[in-house]
Amino acid sequence: MELLSKTFELVGTLLIAFAALRVHHRVLNAHHITKEVMYTMRIEQRIGIIGVFFLVAGYVLSFFI
Repeated sequence: MELLSKTFELVGTLLIAFAALRVHHRVLNAHHITKEVMYTMRIEQRIGIIGVFFLVAGYVLSFFI
């Protein structure tokens, strides 16, 4: 039961992260914003991708611990 709970939590979190990263991607491609905002959004996008990596890594590690 705990595995199912962790799986649902991971999938939900990844869906939220995916939605946020898609919004960042869409805004960055619009080019109707200042360079400073574009720079900040790129940093946030990279941090989001790293966060997704850590979520998946933590899920995989939970099988071994």
